[in-house]
Amino acid sequence: MAITKIKEPAFHVTGETGWINDPNGLIYYNGKYHAFFQHYPHDTKWGPMHWGHVISDDLTNWSYLPVALTPGDDCDKNGCFSGSAIAYDGKLWLMYTGFIENQGGDSIRQVQCLAESEDGITFRKHGIVIGEELLPDGYAPCDFRDPKVWHHDGCFWCIVAARKIEGRGRILLYKSKDLFNWEFVNDLFGKDSAGTMIECPDYNEEAGYLLYCEQFQPSENGIHLNVHTCRWCIGKIDYSSGRFVEENRGIVDYGFDVYAPQSFADESLIIGWLNMWDRNVPSEKYGFAGMLTVPRKVYVKDGRLCQEPIVKCGEVQKQIDCGSIEDKATRGVITLNATNLESLTIRLRSDGTHYTDLTLNGGEWVFNRSKSGEKISGVEKDSDSVNGIRRMPFSENSEVTLTIVMDDFSVEIFEDGRSLTSTIYPPEDADGIEISVKAAKWHYERADVSLKA
Repeated sequence: MAITKIKEPAFHVTGETGWINDPNGLIYYNGKYHAFFQHYPHDTKWGPMHWGHVISDDLTNWSYLPVALTPGDDCDKNGCFSGSAIAYDGKLWLMYTGFIENQGGDSIRQVQCLAESEDGITFRKHGIVIGEELLPDGYAPCDFRDPKVWHHDGCFWCIVAARKIEGRGRILLYKSKDLFNWEFVNDLFGKDSAGTMIECPDYNEEAGYLLYCEQFQPSENGIHLNVHTCRWCIGKIDYSSGRFVEENRGIVDYGFDVYAPQSFADESLIIGWLNMWDRNVPSEKYGFAGMLTVPRKVYVKDGRLCQEPIVKCGEVQKQIDCGSIEDKATRGVITLNATNLESLTIRLRSDGTHYTDLTLNGGEWVFNRSKSGEKISGVEKDSDSVNGIRRMPFSENSEVTLTIVMDDFSVEIFEDGRSLTSTIYPPEDADGIEISVKAAKWHYERADVSLKA
């Protein structure tokens, strides 16, 4: 079907048209940042997955390149699913999951495939490099996907999401000398995940973290309410045993809409999918569905994963040091610094009837999008989810920095390394900002995002 995109966010990546989900193959190569993503260009619904492709000089302004991978070969007849990128021998290599539907159900096959490029634009497929014969006994070949590849101590290593037959999610470790010939090493945790399936594992050895997503997992007494959520685990892989030695764990984002966060190769930068499974997507009528988050610097501090947004900012448009704040904007980066913060309420994208709220209440940040605009609903039936609410712990630091990255259809909120990210679909002219602060002293600043014409 023909699709025309009539609206889009100003600086968040979407497909040129159609559907996108997981970011893939994030890498700095030949002087450019490359981001690939799961993409179906022919509809605003999920379909046979392609790899969309954008590049950037500054991680804020992105340009489209031709679709990098298109399904249809024997190894990926029904889709080129998620994966990662690595630079080797002067070339850019993509390792991805080939999806072969057969008759569906247990007859589905997911296999790990390889493609190469000399220019970073046009890719040649090499077919299957990790097939079901390399699955250990008892693991399901119909749920075996999303390879993350890296180089360590003269070998290539790869983790792949998997599932035990009659069991739950696992992460498997493989190694290779040449990217083509792989051998199974071990099951990273050696036990089932809390969710029914793990997806999109990601490992950053230098920073010391592992990321992965769990589908349909319990909320663990309200720690996370999304039925599909993303975890971080602090620790390292012990290459001699093939096990992950875990020190601590938590959730990547406290909002409604982050999934499949992935690191850039050899860098502590991540991007996630700014949307969620099993929700309606109001932007379909504009010719696109799904966005990517802004890039985020990540680091480990006090045993937990911390994130800071990377957005190229231009001129500061407004600064205030006292009193209540009234401002107008639909996009930009808001920074509020406060000493001995007691209370704070922020109302964004307001036209009097519609608005998005963030309130510091009872030692936690409470985000509310119930009045944001077009209704967004999902499979979650708890009271917070039904009422458009998500909560994030407050640091209670004496010096607090709150950062809000605001685009046409999203808000990304950061405080003390934690993030809360959600889509919103307000009326186009809803631009009011109202903030009430009680603190010993504070400073408000709003800057434009530096966009190229």
